[in-house]
This record gives sequence, structure tokens and C-alpha cells, in this order.
Amino acid sequence: MGSLPWELPRNDESITTEPGDVILYQGNQITVYYDENTWSFTRLARIPDVTREELLSALGSGDAELRFWVEAGE
Repeated sequence: MGSLPWELPRNDESITTEPGDVILYQGNQITVYYDENTWSFTRLARIPDVTREELLSALGSGDAELRFWVEAGE
């Protein structure tokens, strides 16, 4: 889980996460889920076609650094 220095707008709804879901939690924390969890979240994105085992292998057992960016569209 990574804390942001500011809050983002939320659209929380009760969902069950799947491996690869990128979730905004409480408006200021981003989490990449590798398992199922049911709670009120804002889903930001999904890493397609990834399994729990693939995510655990890629992210390892310690801290991981992930970078996100937004591209402006038309």
C-alpha cells in the first residue's frame, strides 16, 4: 500500500477485488491486490491477465516501487 501526499476523488462501492486490481483506499492510498477482498473501494485500474502467483513473484516479499502516470486524452 502506498500513501499519497494528497487525496484523490473517490467513487467507493462495495466490490470484491481480484488479482491485478489497482485500488484507491480512503482517497489517499493506492494498493495493487493479489487476492480477493470485499470492501468499499474505488477501483482505479486493472492489470490484465495476471494471476496471484505472477504478482507475488513480480513484486517479491519486501517493498516494491510502482510508478503510475496519467495520460491526457482527447
